[in-house]
Amino acid sequence: MKLFGPQTDGIPPHPRQEPRVDGPLTVDTMRRAFADCVDFAVREADLAGDPEKHVTMCYIGGMVKLERASEYILRPLAQDSTLRDAPPEEAWRKMAGGALYNLMVEQRTTADQAALDLINGNLILFFPGAPAALSFYMATEDKRGVSAPDNEPSIKGARDAFVENLRSNTSLVRRHLRAPELKIREKIVGRQSLTPVDILWLDNIADQDLVRRVEERVAAIDIDALLSTGNLEEYIVDDTSTAFPLMLYTERPDRFCAGLAQGRVGILMEGLPLGYLCPGTAGEFLRAPQDKSNNWMTASVLTLLRCLCIFGTLLLPAVYIAMVNFHQEMIPTRLALAIIAAKRDVPFTTVFEVLLMLVAFEILQEAGLRLPPSIGQTVSIIGGLVVGTAAVEAKIVSPAVLIVVAAAGIAGYTMPSQEFAAALRLWRFLLALLAGWAGLFGVVVGAAVLILRLARLESFGVAYLTPFSAGGQSGLDGVLRLPLPWVKLRQAGLYTKNRRNQA
Repeated sequence: MKLFGPQTDGIPPHPRQEPRVDGPLTVDTMRRAFADCVDFAVREADLAGDPEKHVTMCYIGGMVKLERASEYILRPLAQDSTLRDAPPEEAWRKMAGGALYNLMVEQRTTADQAALDLINGNLILFFPGAPAALSFYMATEDKRGVSAPDNEPSIKGARDAFVENLRSNTSLVRRHLRAPELKIREKIVGRQSLTPVDILWLDNIADQDLVRRVEERVAAIDIDALLSTGNLEEYIVDDTSTAFPLMLYTERPDRFCAGLAQGRVGILMEGLPLGYLCPGTAGEFLRAPQDKSNNWMTASVLTLLRCLCIFGTLLLPAVYIAMVNFHQEMIPTRLALAIIAAKRDVPFTTVFEVLLMLVAFEILQEAGLRLPPSIGQTVSIIGGLVVGTAAVEAKIVSPAVLIVVAAAGIAGYTMPSQEFAAALRLWRFLLALLAGWAGLFGVVVGAAVLILRLARLESFGVAYLTPFSAGGQSGLDGVLRLPLPWVKLRQAGLYTKNRRNQA
């Protein structure tokens, strides 16, 4: 049996989606398609009271705004005498041409198109003898209001955040980027969910090859339902065998638009209050949204601190294990005596102590995330204080191990991207095991493997270590934030049409 890769077990691939509703475009066909659907409704009406001119309307309750349908569709049908007096062909032309007060109207000729419109919140109007049905957009547009971002707090920036409604999100982007060069293409993904996915880019900046790659990968997704972030990410990234994120996500429209202005391609999905930016590179995962709002010196120092914290969260437990087990001569004498005295009554090895505390740290973090915020904070604080203190007093772990693990964990929290921090935590375990096996030699080997792995990664054809690797202006671009008037060019690694971003 295959351990990795698609598990098909000889099952033939599912054929591409065929039309869902067969038959002519009639009311009876719609009734059959939505049989056993309590929210499907049919409304019949006469044109201005003339029973000879009878129309039928179909809609799905909860998807259609009833007040709008009653005021803009049903009232003109019942009161407009010109519709009653006109011949059937003329009445049909008038209804399609503006006698019914709705801005968005389409003619549908197949039952499959009409059924999809009903699901999207349209009202379908049937007129006997007409060559097609009229589809009026009447969606309720019920959605969560635009509010401040929860996970990316804004101190000196915009306070709006993406919501679950796709059209609201594209409107937020349009308000920040008013250029007509902003292009938006839409793909429908998911056999059952039929989820709209929008691809956004600035036509005068973004590399067209990058746009093509993103569009082709989104269009190639062939699954039953596109409902979560994983359904989108894992189908379009270059490599799923790495824990490091290859796409940058944000809930802030201003950061999303800044990525588009850099030459990246954005992805928005219906039902997801997040925006994705492609490609995702290591330098971007080290940047916080407020870095460009802070003073350039402060932002540079904070970014440099995050880089140092990467080394701390990765190497601190491993180096401690290596020094205590293999390289005691590296420890100052007084500190070595203190560690020996504290460890005298501890029955476990240093490797086991560190791994035990790392696992306990992850359990406490997971417990805090899964509980309601008020309870989760209490569990994390009490668990950390009580369990840690009790473990030291019971001589299960030594105080030095507790300090080392806590320092490494706190250093990992400085990462702006939680997905990037999670990947660092996984490698922290691996480096700790290698340190217990071969001391500093094992740590060096593990660090070299990590660097080689990152150097081989690509995100939509762009090196993952950009701007630290070839293609950036300089490796310092990923650490220092120069004064914005000095930054005249966009990143070379994105291969943008126009690298100059200011005069």
